[in-house]
Amino acid sequence: MHDRPALRTIAYHPERPDAAEALQRATAFRKLMDGRRSVRHFSPEAVAPELIDEVIRTASTAPSGAHKQPWTFCLVTDPALKHRIREAAEEEERANYGGRMPPEWLEDLAPLGTDANKDFLEIAPCLIVVFKQAHGHRPDGTKRKNYYVEESVGIACGFLLAAIRNAGLVALTHTPSPMNFLARLLDRPENERAFLLVPVGHPAADCEVPDLRRKELCEVMVRYGG
Repeated sequence: MHDRPALRTIAYHPERPDAAEALQRATAFRKLMDGRRSVRHFSPEAVAPELIDEVIRTASTAPSGAHKQPWTFCLVTDPALKHRIREAAEEEERANYGGRMPPEWLEDLAPLGTDANKDFLEIAPCLIVVFKQAHGHRPDGTKRKNYYVEESVGIACGFLLAAIRNAGLVALTHTPSPMNFLARLLDRPENERAFLLVPVGHPAADCEVPDLRRKELCEVMVRYGG
């Protein structure tokens, strides 16, 4: 067994609002997030780089197994690279819509009006490609285990989407499958696997989204106790 130095600790006394203010904050944040929608019609209007930096910084505050922080956020704004990503994504999507997806999946997608055309990958000013790190590396180059990678990166993506909404931006969670082409196009190391592709920007002037119903609290929560 190898002894490791104990993690240094610091005092932690986060702000604790009174009950009324806490409820007000929780309600305001819920209403903010309830207005979040997956957007496929973007404006090409640029987004301030420092705003995207802050959004990604927020995502990286997510908890992770053993604090390994097994994620990489690749920000793509280069038009030529966005075009190559679109071409590769559409190639995979044509195969998906052309036979890979079972009929039930296609039936569920039909009301949303999606297809293999992914022009938003070029129109949106920013693409954030989230990679999960299957393992890390020690200073000598040997592999270092990461823990709960899927869970950790999934939580970080949730933080990312909340931060995007809070910043007044819109986004789409895009998962072309398979996504191996993203590691190739972005020249990522062998330990990284594409997890999520997120176009980010402002909505187009004529943007429309499906009028969806969210499940009520009683449909998603089960109480145990008073």
